[in-house]
Amino acid sequence: MLNPIIEKKIHSQLERLPFEKQIQVLDFARTLASKRIKGVPGQKLLRFAGAIENQDLDAISQAIDENCGKVNLHEW
Repeated sequence: MLNPIIEKKIHSQLERLPFEKQIQVLDFARTLASKRIKGVPGQKLLRFAGAIENQDLDAISQAIDENCGKVNLHEW
């Protein structure tokens, strides 16, 4: 069921976007609507515990700290 308040807000934002960005929003909405969330119980993932070396985990953690969370304001 579509919430009328949300619908108005989305419509208001869409009106401000150029056509190409409106198409991106439509594609995104279609993707969200079509995906079924699939998951695996945590118990089945336990066999992977310890599969990644600590040194590799440190490198991954450092890359995340250095590069994630940065926002490119001109990307969208």
